[in-house]
Amino acid sequence: MSEVLDQLVSLLSLEKVDTDKYLGQSQDLGFGQLFGGQLLAQSLMAASLTAEGFSSHSLHAYFLQPGGTTDPITFHVDRIRDGKSFVTRRVIAIQNDIEIFTANVSFHADEDGHEHQSEMPTVAPPEDLVSELKIRRKFAQFIPEKVRDKFTQDTPIEIRSVKPYNYLKPEKLEPLKDIWIKAVGTLPDEQILQRCLLAYSSDFSLLGTSMNPHAFHGMMPGVQIASLDHAIWFHHDIDMADWLLYSMDSPSASHGLGFNRGSIFSRDGKLLASVAQEALIRNKHAFPKKSKG
Repeated sequence: MSEVLDQLVSLLSLEKVDTDKYLGQSQDLGFGQLFGGQLLAQSLMAASLTAEGFSSHSLHAYFLQPGGTTDPITFHVDRIRDGKSFVTRRVIAIQNDIEIFTANVSFHADEDGHEHQSEMPTVAPPEDLVSELKIRRKFAQFIPEKVRDKFTQDTPIEIRSVKPYNYLKPEKLEPLKDIWIKAVGTLPDEQILQRCLLAYSSDFSLLGTSMNPHAFHGMMPGVQIASLDHAIWFHHDIDMADWLLYSMDSPSASHGLGFNRGSIFSRDGKLLASVAQEALIRNKHAFPKKSKG
């Protein structure tokens, strides 16, 4: 396991401070606020620690307030339902006495059933692509100085875009994205951890899909972006130590909101998880606020 991956795994190793109450630390990735994927992963971990014998199959979350990158977070788990086939947990994340995030997580006892799935799109394999980190380091001089170190440091999740986005010369593109993702290093075969890592990774690149047709991105002046809600459904066991294809599309953007969807496939084409998210994509230059009166 690489050092940065070990740090991420440690970040997800919550401290139990009371019955159904866990403490997690924060991490600064350079976004100016807490990365949403961290809250998704930590809340899923907190809920999973109270649902022994069941596997998570869905998580529905709301980002209520921006989280800070230095202060710890307390995760309160409510045991909403304990059934024979399904278990439901509600998680509330509190930082500095403020509720910043809430999630409902459902767990399911393993059982047999009918199966079908969407086909994985045909794209270039990861071996033919360049990692986003290498691209960032190559063009580091163009990254704002205040975030340059954060954006060019080693990462626990490697991302390789099928069609890398040109942040220096944004152009209008289809609302589609395909990226390969993989943990940097070996991992234990523990599905709780694997699903938490996938939840963490599912917040990368997704939001930007809804900005593709409009030729702007989150680092441009006057642009405000934020994940508002996020849902993920797990269909099969995960192996983050192997390449996974994250295929994304955005069917709609309107009123300053962008809606995005994602499908995550194993390398051999099995649909492992589905994702949906709505986000704030506010472009103050293109759409200045109207004065009242």
